[in-house]
Formats: sequence, structure tokens, C-alpha cells
Amino acid sequence: MLDHAPEYRELSDRLLAAMADGSLADEDAFTALALEVCAFQRRFNAPYAAFCGPAAPSHWREIPAVPTEAFKNERLPLATFPVSDHAEAFRTSGTTADARGTHYFRSLALYEASIRLGWNALGLPGHRRVALSLPPEQARDSSLVHMFATLGCEFVSGASIAELRGLSEPIILMGTALAFVALFEHGDFPLPEGSLAMETGGYKGSGLVLAKTELYARFAEHLALPADAILNEYSMTELSSQFYTRGLDGVHSGPPWTRVRILDPATGREVGEGETGVLVLHDLANLGSVAAVATRDLAIRRAANTFELLGRDPAATPRGCSLSARDFFPI
Repeated sequence: MLDHAPEYRELSDRLLAAMADGSLADEDAFTALALEVCAFQRRFNAPYAAFCGPAAPSHWREIPAVPTEAFKNERLPLATFPVSDHAEAFRTSGTTADARGTHYFRSLALYEASIRLGWNALGLPGHRRVALSLPPEQARDSSLVHMFATLGCEFVSGASIAELRGLSEPIILMGTALAFVALFEHGDFPLPEGSLAMETGGYKGSGLVLAKTELYARFAEHLALPADAILNEYSMTELSSQFYTRGLDGVHSGPPWTRVRILDPATGREVGEGETGVLVLHDLANLGSVAAVATRDLAIRRAANTFELLGRDPAATPRGCSLSARDFFPI
């Protein structure tokens, strides 16, 4: 594999600057930088170049998106650098019958900037942040746990959940949906007025079926949090950026360095607004791997660069951070 560290650093620096100044909200600016990222990845990521073929895209919507399953091929890792030089490697949780995918990072600068800038864009109060999770040193290959650490979370699990009782100041409590369900099984932990929660992940592989309305009713019952005090975060190990919604009826939106496409699975064409298809995400912070990823999730296309998540394609193999929630939060 060719390795061109100077080219990576130069493009990474320009991406970081554009992420910080908000210029990528402009469609032409996003397309120009997305095409540069695509050209870089086709040049130095041989498996992706083979996947793309010879034709060069002229717009970000034409950039080929790899399926998440491609990250499971350890023989042909999706990286623009020798993976022996990686700064970090995050792995999907997988299932007993399913290989785990790996996302290699040459540097965590873009990844961590995306987390912080995307979170700050939500305009949330600067409350103390607490994660229902094992700490990073006990879950080194979890991108979700690294996200919690990047956001400055304190970690509680096991016996330490007692710390959630009797708080006097509002907090932001974060965890997977399964981690919250596990917490609720241990009683009520009413949080101070002004507190917020962020839940992520689903229930794939757990045998649990819980509608969002029922889950949020449990937040009200056990944490004294109304639905509009709860955020849902959507992302995956194969991405560097996150998409958020708040309450029961909102749509997910991402930061300016991301774009959304919803494709008809039969034709591969984009569906119209209000129509359902497979969710494809473009994330320029994925510079060291592949910036366009086709998920196995179904979504409804909404206003520009937003989507209403429906959930996992029932024909797809279960995967995701929710599968290992009880390993991260063993109470």
C-alpha cells in the first residue's frame, strides 16, 4: 500500500479548518472538498479504488458508498495508510455468528474534532456529563466509549450507579438504550430539574422489543425526564461523525461535513422526500478510511440532509453497539 503521510496531513488540516468555520454548509464547498477526499482515498486505498472503478465522480452524490460489511475484510483493510501505523482501531460489536468490522484511524484529530464540534452545535448546557459505561481502559476498541471520553464524561457502572441518586445539580446522562433499560431495572434515579439524557443504539440481538414511546415513558418514570429532555444519537463504528435528534418526533441531522442520501434498494436511485429507502451517509471526517458508507438501516428522506430513522433492515444481520451494552454496563 502506498503511504503519503504529508498529503494526509495537508488535507486533514484543511478539513479541520473547514469543520471549525462552518463553510461546508455550502453545497459547492462541500462538493469540492468531498471530491478531493474521494480522489485521495481512491489513490491510496486500493480496495476502495477497486470498488469505485475507473470513472471519477463530479459531485458528492456520485461518490460510491461502501457497505458496512466491507470493514470486516481484514485481508483488505479499508485504510489510506499501512494499518500497522494506526493510532487507534475501533471494532464493531458483531454477533457470535458474525465477523467484527474494524475501523482504523491514522490520527484521532478529525474524529475527536467531529465529536466535539457536533456536540457543541447542539447548544446544550454545560452540565456535568456522565456515561453508563465501563471506562475506556476496559473497552479500548469501542468507538462509543471513546466518544464518551472525548466529551469529558465520568463513567458509572455496577455498584457506582448509586452515585446517580441524590444529585443536587443537573447532569447529562449518556448510554445505550439497553444500558438505560438495565438501569431502570434497578429502580428510580430521579435527576435534578434541567438534566438531559442521550441514548443511542437499539436492541438488536438482545431479544428485547421496545417502542421509542415506551422507552421514553420509562425515562419519565425512572429518571423524571420528559421526552423533550432526551436526545437520540445515531452513528456507527464505521463513521467518525454523529447525527442527533431530540424528543419523540424529530428527525436526525448531522454536522456540515456530512451529507445524507436515502436510496431505493431496488434501483439505487435517491428516493423523494417522504419516501423510504436505505440510509447512505457521507462523512468527510472519515479521511483515513472511506468517506461514503452505505448502512443497513432504513430511513425516510426528510428536508435537506435530514432523515427519520426507521431501524435496521429486517433482512440484515444484527449488529451495533447495543449488542454489547450489558458488557459495557454490567449491573
